[in-house]
Amino acid sequence: NFTSLALCERSHIFVLCVPPDLREIVFIIQSQSNSFHVTQAERRRADLLEQARSFTEKPPVVLLLHGLSDNEGDWSILPLLPQQLIQLSFMLRTTYEKHCFDALKILKVEWFLGKPLCDEESTIIHHYAFAENPSIFKYPDFAASWALSIPLVVRLANKVKEEPLKSDFTIDLKHEVALYIWDSGKGPHLTAVPELCTVPEDSPQASHCATTLKPVNKEDIFVAVKTCKKFHSERVPVIKKTWEKDALFLEYYSDHADPSIPTINLGVPNTERGHCGKTFAILQRFLSSAVPDTKWLLIVDDDTLISIPRLQALLSCYDSSEPVSLGERYGYGLSQGGYSYITGGGGMVFSRETVVRLLSSGCKCYSNDAPDDMVLGMCLNALGLPVTHSPLFHQARPEDYARDFLAHQVPISFHKHWNIDPIAVFNKWLKDDFTASQDELLFFHWLFARLKN
Repeated sequence: NFTSLALCERSHIFVLCVPPDLREIVFIIQSQSNSFHVTQAERRRADLLEQARSFTEKPPVVLLLHGLSDNEGDWSILPLLPQQLIQLSFMLRTTYEKHCFDALKILKVEWFLGKPLCDEESTIIHHYAFAENPSIFKYPDFAASWALSIPLVVRLANKVKEEPLKSDFTIDLKHEVALYIWDSGKGPHLTAVPELCTVPEDSPQASHCATTLKPVNKEDIFVAVKTCKKFHSERVPVIKKTWEKDALFLEYYSDHADPSIPTINLGVPNTERGHCGKTFAILQRFLSSAVPDTKWLLIVDDDTLISIPRLQALLSCYDSSEPVSLGERYGYGLSQGGYSYITGGGGMVFSRETVVRLLSSGCKCYSNDAPDDMVLGMCLNALGLPVTHSPLFHQARPEDYARDFLAHQVPISFHKHWNIDPIAVFNKWLKDDFTASQDELLFFHWLFARLKN
């Protein structure tokens, strides 16, 4: 099973059996402004339109989310509704190929359709919503696509205009959109559509599906681990027993120099809350002659669990000469012109070009204990540099996510050692029992090049 080596090109087959007029459906491809994602989105749009020509002379409207406005926060969808998407009725992810779909019929009622996920236990990433019985609330798996009928879109657009969006933070978009649509019970629940699937396309279970999954150098990555003296004996040994061996270049940064690990003291005191001072010292060291000249910088916490080989495969999709910032994207104040940021616990990945631009801009911490990930997000936003989301990075533990959400992933990271055995979690979710021969490695390098092209 080599799916971990094909992360960047995992795509959907989507079956479209056309309604009487394709103009009744507006397709929104949930694209991002990074060049790889733009290319993928444009391919998906071309595939969809080519299909449509065989059915009708009237092509559907196909829009790319990243190009709908200049507001960076519009990836969170709800702020976009009043301005541009009154005719919205369908959402896709950039990893879809369109072929044929017969699950959606546009009706004159409020419909919210998708593949439902639910929380098996209350979780911090959803602010412990429905704590007494979290499984009663269903939200859509974006990887299977989701749909809204026009009457629902119109009502949501009017609601957004009349009522400011309440939450400052955007953490899990699919859950937050579903909560907004549900509207404390006044709006529709998510209706399950069995044809919206996330099984592999060659699976026996795929015969009824409109959507299916199609699965798509150490020396290039420098890994910076943020730690402190009190966690040297508790957290660092977990890294050494799990993923440290997969990183060619790795340094531990602490408030205390311990040669037995070893750790490096950057001269920044430990802080209980944010770690902005330490992170910016890491950025400066990354560009110095003190460390190898590498293309990518990965910054993680000492309680982050990560698969370096899977990260290598994912990064092969991106151009390190571009300003790339990659990880699990959160948002702050997006409906009021806020900004996106890569949440730190799941791992923050920056191309060398991003680090150069950040530091040359004069961007800096307002205090050593400022939240480093949010400060970096503000800086990137001020510079007009994109933040690229990958759902394979995770700010929380596996049990904090819906089982079906993780079932079709090859995850790259999880975060926190709280109430878990972190080594067991790593072995279950992130360890690949795979040793490749030289010929196999050459084959996979060739395969990556073919997939990207």
